[in-house]
Amino acid sequence: MDILFASNNPHKLEEAQAILGAGFHVVSPSSLGFPGDLPETHDTLRGNSIEKCCAVWNLFQQDCFADDTGLEIDALGGAPGVHTARYAGEDKDPAANRRRVLKELEGLPFEKRTARFRCVVSLIENGELSVFEGTCEGHIALRESEGVQGFGYDSIFVADGLQVTLAEISIEKKNALSHRGKAMRMLQCHLQQKHG
Repeated sequence: MDILFASNNPHKLEEAQAILGAGFHVVSPSSLGFPGDLPETHDTLRGNSIEKCCAVWNLFQQDCFADDTGLEIDALGGAPGVHTARYAGEDKDPAANRRRVLKELEGLPFEKRTARFRCVVSLIENGELSVFEGTCEGHIALRESEGVQGFGYDSIFVADGLQVTLAEISIEKKNALSHRGKAMRMLQCHLQQKHG
């Protein structure tokens, strides 16, 4: 089954395809001729996820899903939150975002660097909206790891139960415990129940 993912981020598309599996073919808006950015004007992850999903539904009138993901760091009052992708500026530079987080937490011991990734996935199917949410608890590392897996903040995030960052584990292991993996599996279960 083809399903449209309201993202042109190749990393997210790859993760979504890996989680949803062979029964689904994840399609991007750019493959349908829309290479631009989707709107994110809300102050909540849920609001942004629904907004992006509605935008793609309105463009293509096809079943689609969208996600919005945020890193919430307790010592920073929940920041970067909805500003996760643009924490160091509008150019969405992941390395600059990681540097800013590490700088702001400088001197804080590991046990006080509690954080979580939160992912909200919205689905519009035949015009009907469903929303799924997943979280991954952990800590911000004292320094960036050398890991090359993953993207975004993965090289500075240590999920609970791990001794290494998300950038140092396989994509399969990451998808098994990550915020996006949890939300996407809820989406997968919902779709399988409806489509067999």
